[in-house]
Amino acid sequence: MGLFPRFDEEEPERAPDAPRKTGLPRLWQLVRRDLWDNFRAGFLALAGCVPFAVGMIFAVAGRAMLLAPAVGLIGGAIAGPQLCALADTLLRGLRDDVGLVWWRAYRKAWRRSAKAALLPGALGGALLGTQLFFLLLAGELQADLAASVGLVLGLLLLLGMSLYLWPQLALMELSLGQLIKNSALLFIGQLPRTAGALAIFAAYILVSLRYFSFALSLLPITNFWAPALPALMLVYPGLEQAFGIEEKFRQARQLPQEGE
Repeated sequence: MGLFPRFDEEEPERAPDAPRKTGLPRLWQLVRRDLWDNFRAGFLALAGCVPFAVGMIFAVAGRAMLLAPAVGLIGGAIAGPQLCALADTLLRGLRDDVGLVWWRAYRKAWRRSAKAALLPGALGGALLGTQLFFLLLAGELQADLAASVGLVLGLLLLLGMSLYLWPQLALMELSLGQLIKNSALLFIGQLPRTAGALAIFAAYILVSLRYFSFALSLLPITNFWAPALPALMLVYPGLEQAFGIEEKFRQARQLPQEGE
């Protein structure tokens, strides 16, 4: 008897054109198949967020309100390209594009989107740093319940927007305004899926805080891929419907063959 469930036990060999699994069987398939690739991309994203985390520790410990957005601005710009490359790795798994060597595909995605990811990362980091500063010091700042709830909702909104923004950056070249507009429309347009994805992130954060020491020891392993994969899997149908991701990639692979 195995330690983990075997959702694919009845289908040891699947035809290439067979319908994809859904729900937990699909999630388990992605975890088993892409674990090493997702772990490496998530670990690099985690490493990219270290300057932000260290800066926020100093800002909160020193009660330096003006330092928080500055740290977020710089730390977010550093983390942006890695977060974008993580989204690219997860998206390749979701569309079953697993033929490329991971490092080659990761490096190509990083180079393609690194410059474009700097500004969204910086602005998002500044917002996140400011919100975290006020939320962590809400007691000392004597923030009332309404203000605290507003800060939490603001964090969820920022997280939900990021869930759509980074995949777009990984896939397309768009202006910041268009990225934000598309993210907002997708956020609202598939609100139940967005809420489900945010619930996954919220559960991951709350469990990590409740069992902080244990979660901290696992952080290098679970890093960002563990919550991001099921969350992105939930909202992927909306991305696919809006942008025709898989059809465009199929056409791109056929272009060299047609020119021969």
